[in-house]
Amino acid sequence: MNKSLKKRIGMSLFGVITCAISVGIFKIAALGVDPFQSFMAGLDYLVPIKFGTLYVIANAVMLLFALIFDRHYIGIATFINLFLLGYITQFTYEFLGTVIVEPGIAVRVCCLIIGVVILCFGSAFYMTADLGVSTYDAVALIIVNTWKKGKFQYVRIMTDLVCIAIGIGLFLMAGGQIRQIPTIVGFGTIITAFFMGPLIEFFNVHITRPFLAKEQK
Repeated sequence: MNKSLKKRIGMSLFGVITCAISVGIFKIAALGVDPFQSFMAGLDYLVPIKFGTLYVIANAVMLLFALIFDRHYIGIATFINLFLLGYITQFTYEFLGTVIVEPGIAVRVCCLIIGVVILCFGSAFYMTADLGVSTYDAVALIIVNTWKKGKFQYVRIMTDLVCIAIGIGLFLMAGGQIRQIPTIVGFGTIITAFFMGPLIEFFNVHITRPFLAKEQK
């Protein structure tokens, strides 16, 4: 294994761990999460097993989809994401729940802001390493590039909306109340939709790409 690949694997590992911690912070904020995590939140309310294990199962299903239709998008980082993110998110959420007990709106907003920044920071490392995408990202890429169905930005909006709708449906099926929906699909969901791209690119330009280029010299 050459030095460059080792560094990229390290970046992927760091990125996934950082993203997982951010999702745990999002859950403490309870002001909405990104579309896929909205789906996972709804599923988590309905299925009585630990979030980490549930995350592995859900992503394993999507991994099977990717392996059948186009395994080009599957790489080392895909499996790092699959097996680590859910369990680290679960640990982070449970730990923070013992430290931040019944947070007020000010604390929740702070958690949301911190979560967004950390999520984008971790995503920049994960994406710059370029060792495979998450199973959820692979679904939209396969629809666009393999099946030739539409443009990525529109397909991604569609998959995001489907995730949000299913997440809300599962949440209500599990006994959740309509007034509680903003805890999984709310302000945080809007923030991630509009601000993640520019913030990830900022970290790409100023931190992750220079870091990778420096390590490859």
